[in-house]
Amino acid sequence: MIMSASWKHLFFQTLLLFVSCRHINTKTPGPTPLPLVPISPLPADVRSVVLKGENQTEEVVLLNPVSLTLECTWTGNLNKLPNITAYWRKDKDEVENSRVTVQLENEQYNLKREFSIANEKDLGNYSCMFGSEARIDFILAAPQIGDTRDKPIVSYVGDSVVIVCKMEATKPKPNTWHWFKLNGTEKEQITEEPQRYEIKNEEGKTKLLVHNLMEADSGCYYCGAVYPISTTLSKVELKVITFHEPLKPFIAIMAEVIVLVVLILLYERFQSKKKDNVAGDGMNAAQTYTLETQEENNGQEGSSSMRQRKV
Repeated sequence: MIMSASWKHLFFQTLLLFVSCRHINTKTPGPTPLPLVPISPLPADVRSVVLKGENQTEEVVLLNPVSLTLECTWTGNLNKLPNITAYWRKDKDEVENSRVTVQLENEQYNLKREFSIANEKDLGNYSCMFGSEARIDFILAAPQIGDTRDKPIVSYVGDSVVIVCKMEATKPKPNTWHWFKLNGTEKEQITEEPQRYEIKNEEGKTKLLVHNLMEADSGCYYCGAVYPISTTLSKVELKVITFHEPLKPFIAIMAEVIVLVVLILLYERFQSKKKDNVAGDGMNAAQTYTLETQEENNGQEGSSSMRQRKV
């Protein structure tokens, strides 16, 4: 009886332990989720254009992301219909769900739409189309670099070169500048390297110094004016040549002169030989004529002497 009671007591304790273990959560707690940060709305801006003809272009310079409302007003043409179909296009592609019927109000048609310009992809040409009769183009872009160079910069192997890029004083200054080099079809960003690349940025100007030039450094370089909305690029071409490269045109000219002189000398020699041959032929003819004349004279003298003897 004592043994059975102890066994019952042990069994009861084991059962309690098993039940308590089932209520223990053995899962590893995950990280506490961060509270959602509210996204601040983009600052709003409005650009309006009144069109009195058939088309007009408005340049819109943007520095920062913006919620931009574009407003178009067309005064119409001589045949003012009570309503027309209008719509929006971006870079020649029609904006989805933008077609509306515009009523003639106060002798004009009005069309507007709000666009979220958050990054570089949202920039471009936005057009409000009044049927096929009138169009207003809004060209959205960051400030463009107007100081461009048409001719390449020429330098020599082993030298150093300074490439300068600047924004006009009348335009907003960029936040910073970047430099790129064209490698095939990709633009690779240039970073400072000792004894090779040195970048000096100012507010409205940047300089790229390339040291120990090699022929492989020839190519197209791009300076980038960085704004929050986009990076504006400008191209500069660099041509690296060896020191004997400038002599090539001179050598080519000298070779042409030498060939010309040789041809002239050969021509003069040929003409001289021809004259000598003509002169020799003339002398031979003269000598032959003289001999023939002498023979005729001798023959005449002989015949006359014979006549005299007969007499």
